[in-house]
Amino acid sequence: MQRTKYAPEFKDEAVKQVIDKGHSVVDVAKRPGIPDNVLYAWVSKFKKADEPSTNDLKVLQAEMAKLKAELRRTTEERDILKKAAAYFAKQSG
Repeated sequence: MQRTKYAPEFKDEAVKQVIDKGHSVVDVAKRPGIPDNVLYAWVSKFKKADEPSTNDLKVLQAEMAKLKAELRRTTEERDILKKAAAYFAKQSG
């Protein structure tokens, strides 16, 4: 039995039908005659490729923590400057 080769565009469209449009794998596979297990494999491969890797996630979390700390510090500096401006505005009257 010979394996059927499918064009990447065909695979992408079939996966989009399942993921984006919410059609069932069985329904999408029946239309062009794709075996169900083949379409399940395509969908699974697409979902795995779409997920960020653990290393990417750790890098993003570290960057987010750094940015939150910087935002906190900048907000504190702004608040101090507001208070100082109000104080000196009262003094100069």
